[in-house]
Amino acid sequence: MTQPSSSSAPTFYPCLRYRDAPAALRWLRAAFGFEEHLVVPGPEGTIAHAELRFGNGLFMMGSVKDDVFGSAGGMAPYVYVADIDAHCARARAAGAVIVREPFDTDYGSRDYAARDPEGHVWSFGTYRPAP
Repeated sequence: MTQPSSSSAPTFYPCLRYRDAPAALRWLRAAFGFEEHLVVPGPEGTIAHAELRFGNGLFMMGSVKDDVFGSAGGMAPYVYVADIDAHCARARAAGAVIVREPFDTDYGSRDYAARDPEGHVWSFGTYRPAP
């Protein structure tokens, strides 16, 4: 199997689907500090495709569709954040349910986890995998 060539661009893009994607997008900006990169509107107030950035990372999201991927759930993205405690406080203030308070890991990271309004669990930490 051939691996993609290395470059500074990521080769892995997590994607989540939401029943109310426009509300989720607003919430992800307010709670977690994501920035809109691209938003493609769908029919009847849905989002066909959106890309949100955090630092040099990017994830994709959109409205749930009646297709092979089904409804929300089943994925737990991990996002690098330098100041976990401040980020957790921001998320909590925006209404995030903190499912795991900030803690120090055995491998030197500081992490926490939060649930978004549609039940996705997001993990945030100071661990950064080597490129």
